[in-house]
Parts: sequence; structure tokens; C-alpha cells
Amino acid sequence: MNWFLACTEQDVPDNGGACIKYKNEQIAVFNFKRRGEWYATQNLCPHRQQMVLSRGIIGTQEGEPKVACPFHKKNYSLQSGKCLNGSEQSLKIYPIKVENGMVYIGVEE
Repeated sequence: MNWFLACTEQDVPDNGGACIKYKNEQIAVFNFKRRGEWYATQNLCPHRQQMVLSRGIIGTQEGEPKVACPFHKKNYSLQSGKCLNGSEQSLKIYPIKVENGMVYIGVEE
């Protein structure tokens, strides 16, 4: 696992997301401040193949953290990547950690 510095905590809005580009990948980073948790997924919405998930709405469904696509309202688990309201393909999930105000994402090389 290779950890790269993605951004600072201040770069991602509270209870919102931001897009980070790493090589040829777009990664959505979420600061779920209400839960004190951070998540990272692919930015590509599998439903319509658009790079929009970092602008999605985060919340919970039966206690599970999720992101809703801002255009199509498809909901995806931020923990497993599974589509929660359809049969769409799951999201790729990345490990994430925050240390001393810096946000790191783990990628396999």
C-alpha cells in the first residue's frame, strides 16, 4: 500500500466532499464531520459514468454512512461502496487517514 498526501483537513468542507486527482484517477474525499469520520471513493458515479460523487450529499441510511449522487440520487455506502438503492456497480473504496491535519489516501501500486 502506498500512502500519498491528498490534501489538508481544511481543503475538504465539513460534512462535504472534494475531488483529488492522483495520477489518472479522480478520488472523492469526504469529511463526515458529524460522525468524526473520513472516507475516500472513486469520483465516478457508476450509474451514468460522470465524475460527480465528490459533490454528492452525505448522510446515513439505517446507520450506514452514504453518499448520494448529486444528479441521479443513487446512494452508495461509504464503507463498502455498495449501491444502496439499485443494482449499480459498487464504488471503489480507498483507505484514508488523517494525521496532524494532513489527509492521506492509500493506493495499491
